[in-house]
Amino acid sequence: MKIFTTQIGGLIQRAGSNNEEAVEETARLLAQATIGEGRVIFLGFDEMVAMGINAQYGAEPFKGAVQYEDGMEIESTDRVWIFARTANDERALEMARMLAEKFIPFAVVAGEKLSDENELADLAYTYMSTGVVKGILPGNDGGRIVQPHLMAALYLYEAVKMAYDEMIFED
Repeated sequence: MKIFTTQIGGLIQRAGSNNEEAVEETARLLAQATIGEGRVIFLGFDEMVAMGINAQYGAEPFKGAVQYEDGMEIESTDRVWIFARTANDERALEMARMLAEKFIPFAVVAGEKLSDENELADLAYTYMSTGVVKGILPGNDGGRIVQPHLMAALYLYEAVKMAYDEMIFED
């Protein structure tokens, strides 16, 4: 339990320090929709679908948030926030390419860091890395176990939400 707690603490610290600027940029991007006539559309893949559920139904809902549904029309006034375990998720890439073609700005949270090979980061207006690309603990079989993608994404979500709320609730 101590090792797990230490690894989670380190993961959260790195996610925070590596994404400081992107947190503010993402909050600003999403606030454009809320201040205007648009929606903040949450699109999560696999367990990351929970991000949109939290945004809508959590103790402190994300103002203007809606969960993406297949076939949903996305307008130029909307902003999309994509959550994926990996930047190589073909579904996330497909949506990112479509949004980029329509010139609809969007944010992304995924595991990998920014790099020249990261197409998803390249397409996104803002990109944040959770830093989770493999398990964070050694397993009994020599492999790595425990991949807290959702936990790291939720941390980044809460950081963005604090900045976002400051922007949209200013008097």
